[in-house]
Formats: sequence, structure tokens, C-alpha cells
Amino acid sequence: MADTELAPTRPGIYSRGTETVDAILKAAHDVLIEEGAEAFTVRRIATECGLRVGNVSYHFPKKEMLVQVLLDDIMENYNTKLDVNVRQPDLSDEERLRLVIVICLDDICSKRTTHLFTELWALANHNDFIAERVRGFYAKVHDVIGEYVQRINPALSPDEVHTLSLFISASMEGTTPFLGYKKPWNDKMAAITAISASWFIDLVKSTKPGDIADMTRRSS
Repeated sequence: MADTELAPTRPGIYSRGTETVDAILKAAHDVLIEEGAEAFTVRRIATECGLRVGNVSYHFPKKEMLVQVLLDDIMENYNTKLDVNVRQPDLSDEERLRLVIVICLDDICSKRTTHLFTELWALANHNDFIAERVRGFYAKVHDVIGEYVQRINPALSPDEVHTLSLFISASMEGTTPFLGYKKPWNDKMAAITAISASWFIDLVKSTKPGDIADMTRRSS
């Protein structure tokens, strides 16, 4: 892990209030989405939100801290969406997994997600701390998917559950360059979402303990 100090949950709010911190975070978010990883500097973010570089650095001494809090905020928003739409007592686990898949693919169609995560991976390629934070974010996504995979098919081992969850997540993320915001086949996303929701659930239900290991041996 890079020698980067972890940020508090919301750096600086204890001394300056949330307004300045939120303005910095919005500017960081907008710069990353609209201008990309190369423009993601403390100086550019300061200009975007109309503050001096020193004001931004006071709250976020390193841009890595901004990435950490942005990812934490995104995960918090996802959890809120899951609480409202997925974690409802009257839903079956199959329906919950279907809704998670739909939410993820719908989100990939948004400008924010299509651009933001592409640029976060670009930053991660050159920064070990950011890479670890991005991996940590996706690990939480895998855990959400895995919770329902395990409930739907409790005979599977923890490793098999994780492998299926990773496959589902990776398959969905792989749609971004083809079906994301303003991508060539964006108009097909509704159909791809319907296929994905049905096929992934069937895959989870039909996979037997040992199937993944057998497939792996046959393909090697």
C-alpha cells in the first residue's frame, strides 16, 4: 500500500463546516467526470470550486484523500438505494439479486458512472493507494452480490460464491465501453439488462458444488 494517510470520514468538517468540504468534493467529482484523470489535481479542483489551493489542501492534503471520500460517498448512496429498493422483507432472494443487477446496469448507463469509474481506473494504474481503494469499493459490490448468491444456492462454498459474484460483477462492468453513456450500443442496454438478470440468476441456481472446479480443469 502506498504511503498515504487515510482520510477521516469527512476531512475538515470538524473545523470548517460541511459547505466548503462539499464544494471541494463536487468540484473533484466534476473535474474527474468532465476532464478526466490528467486534470485531477488539487490546483484544478481549487479553480473549479473558486478556492485557493491552500484552502483545498487544508481539508484534503492529498488528492488520494479526495478519491477515498468520493468512493465512500458513492458506496453510501448505493447502500441507501439498496435499503429502499432491495432490502425489503417481502422480496425473494432471487428478486433481490435481479434488482441489484438492474440497479448496477442502469447506473452504468449514467454519465457519472461511465466516466467516473473509467477515470478512477486510469488513476489506479499509476497510484497504489487509489488502486487499493478502487479494489476495496468493488470488493464491497462483490459482497452485496455474494450475499444473494449464497442465499439462493447455499450448497456452494464461500470460494464458489465469490467466484460467481466476481463473474457477475465483471460481466456487468464489461458492458461500460459498449453500452455505457453515449457508447455505440447504448440503446441495447435494456435488452442486455433483461438477458443478464435472467441468465445470471439461472446460473446461480443451476451451479452445483464442484462445477466451477470441473470447468476450470477442462479448460486448462
